[in-house]
Amino acid sequence: MSTLSKPVKQAQQLTPFASALAGALGACFSNAVVYPLDVAKTRIQVTSSAARGKRKDDLSMLSMLLQIFKQEGINGWYRGFAATMLNTFSMQYAYFFFYSFIRSSYIKRITLKLPPGSKPPALSTAAELSLGAAAGALSQIFTIPVSVIATRQQVGRSVRNSSQSSEDERPVDESLLAVAREIVREDGVTGLWLGIKPGMVLTVNPAITYGVYERLKSLLLLASAANGKLTPGTSFLLGAFSKTLATIVTYPYIMAKVRIQARSSDTDTLENEGLPGGRNGNTDSKAKQAGALGLLLRVLRKEGFVGWYQGMSAQIIKAVLSQALLFVSKEQFEHWALAIMVLFTKFTSRP
Repeated sequence: MSTLSKPVKQAQQLTPFASALAGALGACFSNAVVYPLDVAKTRIQVTSSAARGKRKDDLSMLSMLLQIFKQEGINGWYRGFAATMLNTFSMQYAYFFFYSFIRSSYIKRITLKLPPGSKPPALSTAAELSLGAAAGALSQIFTIPVSVIATRQQVGRSVRNSSQSSEDERPVDESLLAVAREIVREDGVTGLWLGIKPGMVLTVNPAITYGVYERLKSLLLLASAANGKLTPGTSFLLGAFSKTLATIVTYPYIMAKVRIQARSSDTDTLENEGLPGGRNGNTDSKAKQAGALGLLLRVLRKEGFVGWYQGMSAQIIKAVLSQALLFVSKEQFEHWALAIMVLFTKFTSRP
């Protein structure tokens, strides 16, 4: 591998396409490894506001995993797996593509203003955050419909309607297309973009993650005079720290987005306002949907500041493991992508 790394590194830089592919594949791999934690995390975030009288122990990651296994078997741990992988691939591909494209364009623009042969300075943290937020906003617009479907599948219709009477227990179709049709029937086509506003706010999450990661990475490489590469262990620790920081800062909106997409916030709104369709009725599709700010204010009123961080430990466990694995695997996927590009160039350049 060491003999291959030199020509690969000297040959060419990763194109936005190759960088996006490496990031997307790495994200799918990391999310597949921790997927049961993702399902449990989503259930905790949706259940916390409606589960009146539930002990906090019942909302821990382990107890939720055991509860899902007891009620739905091992299939419950992988509910919505295909839609989530599609969402992960499309979201990460779009993010890494836009991030790489915008970042490389920005660096080229800076370089043009420098004297010939000068090395461009390292980007500031503010610049990294801004570039990451712009990339995140663009990727959100194109990929949020799959995110809405994946969230509905993870939660499951039986969990969403747990407050209703259980007279009708006919099997229901919860495939990707069936859930998409249900969303369009209830909320119209715009229902596929539920949570777009908190989603836009949450573009700062990957921006903080990658901004902090790139900044710390450049500082470490500068201090250690390494060959432009971090060890897998260092990448893992940097990824874990970066994602933990980003999650703590943005968690209230993460929780609000999940509840809006799962429509668990609708039931809370109806209960609070004494409207039909609350605890014992069906949530009407015309019912007032809670916005992110309204949802957060209601949680603050009923549960206090701590309510904003209900389930955050589950989010951090899943996010940190997934993001750290992503950073480690992305480095390897980038290496393979460069090697393939070099081999392709050699074959195409033969007479």
